Amino acid sequence: MARFLKYLFLFSFGGIAYIIIELLFRGYSHWSMFGLGGLCFLIIGFLNEKNSRNFPLVPQMLIGAVIITVLEFISGCILNLWLHLNVWDYRAMPLNLLGQISLPFTIIWFLLSPVCIITDDYLRYLFFNEEKPHYTLFRPHRKNYE
Repeated sequence: MARFLKYLFLFSFGGIAYIIIELLFRGYSHWSMFGLGGLCFLIIGFLNEKNSRNFPLVPQMLIGAVIITVLEFISGCILNLWLHLNVWDYRAMPLNLLGQISLPFTIIWFLLSPVCIITDDYLRYLFFNEEKPHYTLFRPHRKNYE
């Protein structure tokens, strides 16, 4: 039960954060973005749940940007193309795919992903007594073989 509550808290935090970001930058959001934001936050948080000292930040950022882009594409196909909810439309953006994702937004997700990674790690550290976060940018920490 404690594990479920932890993941519910992290999911909700991510969902609320995603909606707040949209409100700040677009001026509006859609209820479905709570689910998308929560799911993105949870999955990105899982990236370094095990062996966090051996997983450098920049590769996590790349994987995080890909995860968000893939989930945004799947969500966009369901919400916008199939259900016609018109939550977003990137057709005017360069290098877009079916108007659901675009390269400029993938770059934005790359730049925002360390905020998600670090926030998730510190929430886990502060509220769930998990390991204190440690980061390297490109290379894993060396193991001490003394």
